[in-house]
Amino acid sequence: MDTNSVTVNSSNTCLSGTIQVSSDSFSTCILMTTQPSASNSNKTFSVDPSENLSLSTTYKIRVTTGVKDTSGNTLGSQYETSSGFNTNITSYVSVGLGGTIITSKDGTTWTERTSGTSTYLGEVSFGNNTFVTVGGSGTILTSSDNGTSWDNRTSETSKYFLGVTYGNNTFVIVGESGTVLTSSNGISWTSRTSGTSKELIAVTYVNGIFLTVGDSGTILTSTDGITWTARTSGTTNSLFGVTYGNNTFVTVGGWDKGTILTSTDGSTWTARTSGISITLARVIYGNSTFVTTGNAGTILTSTDGITWTARTSGTTKHLFGVTYGNNTFVTTGQSGTVLTSSDGISWDKRTSGISNTQLGLTYSIFLHHLL
Repeated sequence: MDTNSVTVNSSNTCLSGTIQVSSDSFSTCILMTTQPSASNSNKTFSVDPSENLSLSTTYKIRVTTGVKDTSGNTLGSQYETSSGFNTNITSYVSVGLGGTIITSKDGTTWTERTSGTSTYLGEVSFGNNTFVTVGGSGTILTSSDNGTSWDNRTSETSKYFLGVTYGNNTFVIVGESGTVLTSSNGISWTSRTSGTSKELIAVTYVNGIFLTVGDSGTILTSTDGITWTARTSGTTNSLFGVTYGNNTFVTVGGWDKGTILTSTDGSTWTARTSGISITLARVIYGNSTFVTTGNAGTILTSTDGITWTARTSGTTKHLFGVTYGNNTFVTTGQSGTVLTSSDGISWDKRTSGISNTQLGLTYSIFLHHLL
């Protein structure tokens, strides 16, 4: 295929893009984060939606006559899947101390799973219908059955891991002493050179950019997870969480500092005022709202990443993991604490069934292909 002819829409309309995904017979189309990535000798193209797909929804795929082969021949007629795929399996997965893993379909009712490890698990991510969680002593676990059972993978290192993400058909792990590992499938991993010896704590992928943050204000970016570029954050405070939304990167952290930085491109950063002197652990974007969580039950929200408002969480426990999915914010933390919210403002306490502190949290939708 001529890869230049395989494109996606630049808005949620169906007026552009030769590959389109829609849940309403193409009255609107799902906005993608970047242009399609090609593999399998340019026969397979992968796209990444800008937001989570809706639960229990059927989506169809359309390929327009704008696509061309390498000889310039266009598709004879527009193709559209007759049945599409359905997002009928969903899950929140939370990981933490002692190798604890708990899962939930709604954020309210949780089930403990067997991880097979007693080391801490620091973060979890989802991609290519696979969960990957990472932790101490080079631990990597994967699950392809909605977080129910987990397999141990070989990292070839004993360094501890702190962050993991998925993008551009690639999993990226970050951790101790500038450690970076990449994998296309979550099973086989390759060590990469980050160019820093600082601890890397969190990593995300959006708009064609992997971005990791860490100790002493460290920020690195990469387009492929292999080659990394150091960026100037303007702070020496450690950074613990990073996300993207509303055309803005937001990173948070600072031991007892309430540090918040924003950037429109991942390269140039501006310090913002959080209004608190408390450690901020993680940050997420959903429902047009940034939510950051931290020590002593701290929750702040913002619509633009610049102006922040403190919210009442109803707990004094430290809050670490936070995610958004199925129209619900979920945060987990100290002593098995779980809170949920539809708007990031009002929060409800849930029963996790465990007492171990939870450090990482993600949300996923498994895709079921219809015949």
